[in-house]
Amino acid sequence: MPQSRTNLNPKPTLDAPYLVGLLLRYSTFGAAILIFLAGLLLMKWWLIILSGLGVCLGIYDLLQSKHAILRNYPVAGHIRYVLEDFRPEIRQYLLENDKEQVPFSRQQRALVYQRAKNVSDTNAFGTLDNLYAHGKEWFLQSAVSQPLENKDFRIMVGGEQCQQPYDMSVFNISAMSFGSLSANAIMALNQGAKLGGFTHDTGEGAISPYHRKFGGDLIWELGTGYFGCRDEHGNFDPQSFAEKAVDPQVKMIEIKLSQGAKPGQGGVLPSEKITVEIAETRQVPLGQDCVSPSSHTAFSTPLELVAFWQQLRELSEGKPVGFKLCIGQPWQFMAIVKAMIETNNYPDFIVIDGAEGGTGAAPVEFMDNVGMPMVEGFMLVHNTLVGAGIRDKIKLGVSGKIVSGFDIARMIALGADWCNSARGFMFAVGCIQSRSCHTNTCPTGVATQDPYRQKALDVPSKAERVASFHKNTLKSLASIVGAVGLQHPSQLQPYHIARRLDDGQIKLLSKFFYFADNEALLNSSARADVFNQMWVMATPDSFLANNDALIAYNKDSRDKGKETSAPTEQGLGSFANITDGGRLIGNVNNTFREIPSIDD
Repeated sequence: MPQSRTNLNPKPTLDAPYLVGLLLRYSTFGAAILIFLAGLLLMKWWLIILSGLGVCLGIYDLLQSKHAILRNYPVAGHIRYVLEDFRPEIRQYLLENDKEQVPFSRQQRALVYQRAKNVSDTNAFGTLDNLYAHGKEWFLQSAVSQPLENKDFRIMVGGEQCQQPYDMSVFNISAMSFGSLSANAIMALNQGAKLGGFTHDTGEGAISPYHRKFGGDLIWELGTGYFGCRDEHGNFDPQSFAEKAVDPQVKMIEIKLSQGAKPGQGGVLPSEKITVEIAETRQVPLGQDCVSPSSHTAFSTPLELVAFWQQLRELSEGKPVGFKLCIGQPWQFMAIVKAMIETNNYPDFIVIDGAEGGTGAAPVEFMDNVGMPMVEGFMLVHNTLVGAGIRDKIKLGVSGKIVSGFDIARMIALGADWCNSARGFMFAVGCIQSRSCHTNTCPTGVATQDPYRQKALDVPSKAERVASFHKNTLKSLASIVGAVGLQHPSQLQPYHIARRLDDGQIKLLSKFFYFADNEALLNSSARADVFNQMWVMATPDSFLANNDALIAYNKDSRDKGKETSAPTEQGLGSFANITDGGRLIGNVNNTFREIPSIDD
């Protein structure tokens, strides 16, 4: 048996392979010594200094004990660490293909850059996509397609209890805080929103002076830390909130229940990124990480959440109030819906954040394995509201890797009212996807608080790019809407999109996804019985599941049988006569959205 299997401490044999390996390991260090000696003989000071540094580095590597690679490969081992540090850049510029999404493909980034710079975004010689790959989707154009003159698509947000409804674009800047982004990036985004007539979500880091400088419309996001309206204990301060919420620049209020990158965790801003300005804006101390709690202290049950958004509505003098979440346990969202119905009090909007989202730092396990992706999360919210008969009372926004006109059109076809983008607008202000947002070393000055790095981001020119990206993306959206033969994105339906399945078959999205029937949950008649089961588990008094109700429901289903069929045309009402450019009749996804007249 070989010695390596019987002796736990084998001694190396001095054979040729071992000597060759030893020479290779120390060759770089040896070369530095030889060059140093040559420099002394030739009296070349520059050679002596450079090689002397290499010799000193090699000696340090041999003496240190923390890094095995450096001890076994003095001097040469540092090459490994340099390559590791620059791996994202090497991969992005030399190895990555145009369609590889890590997390955004080179083609996606190039599209944003082109539209932000107002240069041509057309390509030649055919698509790079494999049109026969499973999962491929495409819109079905109409024989009566036509170009649209109006490309500034807007919707009105605000329900019956809202006194100041807001007319907003269907494409807006998603939540990104001052602190996560630099002051210059915030100013460029807000000035761009002002120029383009769309909305800028503040993120949970409060309203900073840089949000206010150019007067762009704001959605004020309140996270679990209540930054900008908190007392000395970190709890919600109604008076402080009211003073800021009545500002005319603040158009809507958004309660953040969870976010896509790290659902179930609060936000974290590392201490090295906290400046005096950030500390004053957020009302937090300097010198320590700014950590948001994982849950709210202002409410602990669905009914208390309803009371909280009503309080915010009153304190803001009737502005639209809603909440944002990444869907987790479905019955918890259904519990909120039951609380709405019980109190007859509805949020003006809900934003569904997908687990694929995220502009800042988050644990890898949370980014990869916690939270529901955007499409599935949206479909659950949309179907729950339709099944509860209240979809028409609440507007729905979505956020998660949305950067193109197709991305927007697809989500609106599935039932969304508007879309938000975070990283798309980061690309517009110069982000190159270096993925160093949490290190305070962003190379383009977008996600850093280093005053010298962010100074490189020129606010006026980047603001123009933000506005141009928005304008040209809506222009692309208008082209799709016109090609389908419609006048407004709100008329898009899931039967306008086809999808290739794994077996090569083609299905319309109206057949691929499940769409609930109106009010089906109220009488437990949802065709997908899992919705009925989750609905009975939800209670407005608690976020915890009512397992006893589920057991009783399942027992009743076994004993009596369960009839879950429902008429497919149920609840279409006046929408039953809507005819689109493709001459397909009906409102398949039960969105009941107000569709502007052709004259608008």
